[in-house]
Amino acid sequence: MKKGIHPESYRLVAFKDMSNDDLFITKSTAESKETIDVDGVEYPLIKLEISRTSHPFYTGKAKLVDTAGRIDKFKNKYAKFKK
Repeated sequence: MKKGIHPESYRLVAFKDMSNDDLFITKSTAESKETIDVDGVEYPLIKLEISRTSHPFYTGKAKLVDTAGRIDKFKNKYAKFKK
């Protein structure tokens, strides 16, 4: 294994799934300007749109996640081809 290619600044970071408010803490090098207090300890906060608790593959439920209006954008773009 090559030396010096892996980061050494791992620290505990809180990841929050914004679709269902699930929160988990793990080690990461991800940077964040936001923090969250969990059980009296402050952690850097990384917000997620989807995680293991909301992903259809893991939950077995089909769920439509359209945070950026992608479906409407697609329909408007290709409406001119509709017969």
